[in-house]
Amino acid sequence: MAKLIKEDALDYHSQGKPGKIEVVPTKPHSTQRDLSLAYSPGVAVPCLEIAANKELVYKYTAKGNLVAVISNGTAVLGLGNIGPEAGKPVMEGKGMLFKIYADIDVFDIEVDALDVDLFVQTVKAIAPTFGGINLEDIKAPECFEIEKRLKEELKIPVMHDDQHGTAIISAAALLNAVEIAGKELSSVKIVVNGAGAAAISCAKLYISLGAKKENILMLDSKGTLNTERKDIDETKKFFVVKTKLNTLEEAMNGADIFIGLSKGNIVSQKMVQSMAKNPIVFALANPDPEIPYEEVVAARPDAIIATGRSDNPNQVNNVLGFPFIFRGALDVRATQINEAMKLAAVRAIADLAKETVPEEVNLAYNQRNITFGKEYIIPKPIDSRLIYTVAPAVAKAAIDSGVAQKKITDWEAYKQELINRLGIDNKLIRTITQKARQNPKRVVFAESDHYKILKAAQVVRDEGIAKPILLGNAKRIQKLIEENHLDLEDVIIIDPRSQEEQERLKQYGDLLFEKRKRRGFTLYEARQIIRERIYFGTMMVETGAADAMISGITRKYADPIRAALQIIGVQEGVRKVAGMYIMITKHGPFFFADATVNVDPDAQDLVDIAVLTANAVKQYNIVPRVAMLSYSNFGSVGGEIPNKVNKAVELLHKNYPGLIVDGDLQANVALNNSLLKEHFPFSELVDKKVNTLIFPNLASGNIAYKMMQEIGGAEAIGPILLGTKKPVHILQLGSSVREIVNMVTIAVVDAQARK
Repeated sequence: MAKLIKEDALDYHSQGKPGKIEVVPTKPHSTQRDLSLAYSPGVAVPCLEIAANKELVYKYTAKGNLVAVISNGTAVLGLGNIGPEAGKPVMEGKGMLFKIYADIDVFDIEVDALDVDLFVQTVKAIAPTFGGINLEDIKAPECFEIEKRLKEELKIPVMHDDQHGTAIISAAALLNAVEIAGKELSSVKIVVNGAGAAAISCAKLYISLGAKKENILMLDSKGTLNTERKDIDETKKFFVVKTKLNTLEEAMNGADIFIGLSKGNIVSQKMVQSMAKNPIVFALANPDPEIPYEEVVAARPDAIIATGRSDNPNQVNNVLGFPFIFRGALDVRATQINEAMKLAAVRAIADLAKETVPEEVNLAYNQRNITFGKEYIIPKPIDSRLIYTVAPAVAKAAIDSGVAQKKITDWEAYKQELINRLGIDNKLIRTITQKARQNPKRVVFAESDHYKILKAAQVVRDEGIAKPILLGNAKRIQKLIEENHLDLEDVIIIDPRSQEEQERLKQYGDLLFEKRKRRGFTLYEARQIIRERIYFGTMMVETGAADAMISGITRKYADPIRAALQIIGVQEGVRKVAGMYIMITKHGPFFFADATVNVDPDAQDLVDIAVLTANAVKQYNIVPRVAMLSYSNFGSVGGEIPNKVNKAVELLHKNYPGLIVDGDLQANVALNNSLLKEHFPFSELVDKKVNTLIFPNLASGNIAYKMMQEIGGAEAIGPILLGTKKPVHILQLGSSVREIVNMVTIAVVDAQARK
């Protein structure tokens, strides 16, 4: 797991707008007419319609896509009873997950109510606002009563995710684990360590799937729930059994399955060794499992293991379930989330793990072919198929079980609607970050006497994205590290001008002279210029001492490019390098080129830029659909720019027939499929959803990406240098730490691809 320090977490939550979520208008509001329709007097019309028929609230308001995440802060994460205010960051985070995974809007509601009656009354009073209620972080046993009463008294979906989320995901994993182990759920002996809300819900769901109650042995902090004990409360009595076994060690002897929902490091290798053949070990305590993954592997190579950690195979993560369960429930306006819907989610998640894994998931985890087996019993959280697999299964179960108020008949259309809800932008950064983590590369930072660079270096080191190498004056760098309380103790620092590097300086200088001696360089000049960090760092990449270089935060863009071209050179068949930006928008990612390098490219240059950009886009497992931009549409206006763009398109169609590309096109026509289809139905881009824009000159590209960034609210990642033999990437002047981290991630993935 990523190493987080206190300052990082506080900065993340406080910088910019405090918190993690905001309310965004979904209707036009720029004119007086807009405001008159949005509020007085226009708003009275839908109000009266709803007053006459309450069901119309789903048509005229956001209720149908709005979930309340409600907590009283009595059982927050691993923090316990910290109160509603302290629990709010968690609830905001849950809201963010709902949005990015299933496009569900959330208001987080923190209730100062410890009394069950008061809590239930409060939720009931605000329920008309919402299409669903997600109860969160409420301690047992109150959580059982609260959920039970709200489900009985409200006619919208209610779910306590701490109970049912873990139950659903672990049950899906368990179904597949039992199958792989060659066992039957009806006959296995199950030990559940922990007797809180999640443990009880898990065990009950396993019974619904076929496990036998008499084969489940549950333990709390005082031992097994057995008939000899007199201190067992009502919520646990269902799992009381007659047994002489009392300790966890005794219970695990001969057990087929261990489910840990307790605390870290309480299971020994000896206990695991005492289990039956092909044991199933789900150590789900977070952040530290009951026994580390590696210790289970060492003790029992035949074990099938799951944990709650992202750095182990088979992560039992609630995000695989709750967004899509609520998505399906909301889409059919279910009056509740019942057992049938939960079981449908379980089976959908379990079955998805048996299907062919999409290439983007393989790429993200740096594997060629993830397949169903011991190390893949549940889908990965970044799997984009979850929304259109789990949500329809839940929706269908709601319809079949009679709790749906809205029917779906065209399931293919519903699936497409779900796909369209989320642009790939929500996945792209997570996917490439995950891919980088699978095989982190050595990235040399040419300007390490800068706080932002050092901070970014710590982030990518802590998150396992890259192995930083810092260039610069070692004393100055160490001072900056100490002054800013950074943790970079084990990171390599190289001072190119130090006595220790004199031999390497000579070697690098001589190599630069060999490369440039017929380009005006003398040996003396080569040995002097190599002392500059951008040249030294670039030579590290060229000689294999590093895998990629990042530079430019304090330099003109041209300086690092010049060093890269002089030392590394361009790829075979490439005439000129180019620059690309990835623009992350709510409509998905767009790829802009050339916005940084070529001032006034000719037709052949535009061809090269388009091909370089398309190849880069493919690297992220996205099909490039390229619009060649101009101020005209297919020659509708004459001039030098339309002429060269049209010539470039002719060459692309002739020499790259597999590339989806067309132009010349104005930007609005390229991006508006209806407009394109109406006026230019012959275009190869009709119904293709353009994602790659090639600009006719640097001015237009540079202006466009900066306007998108400042006015359009897009996040820009770049500039990404295309066409060099080895990865050298250049930062914008004054880049933020986040932008630097993104560029390092791109550089690592680039280095992986070149290997």
